[in-house]
Amino acid sequence: MTVFYLMRHGETFWNADRNRYCGRSDIPLSPNGERQAQEAARRLQSSGVAFSAVYSSPLRRARQTAGPLAASERLPVREDRRLIEIDFGEWDGVTAAEIREKHAAGWLAWTTDPGRTAAGRTGETALSVYERALGFFEEKSRLHPDDTVAVVAHDTWIRIFVAGMLEMPFRSYRRLRQQNAAVTVIETSEDGYVLKHLNDSLHGWRSETP
Repeated sequence: MTVFYLMRHGETFWNADRNRYCGRSDIPLSPNGERQAQEAARRLQSSGVAFSAVYSSPLRRARQTAGPLAASERLPVREDRRLIEIDFGEWDGVTAAEIREKHAAGWLAWTTDPGRTAAGRTGETALSVYERALGFFEEKSRLHPDDTVAVVAHDTWIRIFVAGMLEMPFRSYRRLRQQNAAVTVIETSEDGYVLKHLNDSLHGWRSETP
């Protein structure tokens, strides 16, 4: 059994700016995001969880979030491009309110059927994101068959994968939440992937391992 701790990166300036979509833009953490990364690492370390590996999206905000946890575990940060955030196409750098106002038809198509609709007209579909995420988890499950693994990625990436693994319609990903520096825990089983925790802020969290 492999246990994956999926952490969204800490807050960026764009996250704080009316939910401005980051996508592939390489935005760094804000000072608050840096504090969130440090606090998440501290709480995970104090919980008694022992990680065998720390994987990160190559984008700076994810690497900055993974750094404190990797340092506390004395592990390297291993980058994997399959963890990168969805390509939002023309919506990258645009706020959610602006997208709804200026790209109404595209937004309706995306929210209705993101599995087959490219985000921001020139970006990715949710199915594409799910397939590359699934490839990552299948490979790392084989590589770490009895380990606990940290994965630092992105909001939409995590929510789309969770929706897909639970066999929800991809449009339902928007009904899930993944806050900055919060953790979602997934483990492998004979029945596939099992969701143990969703959007855990780690406040008061402790390991279930006896």
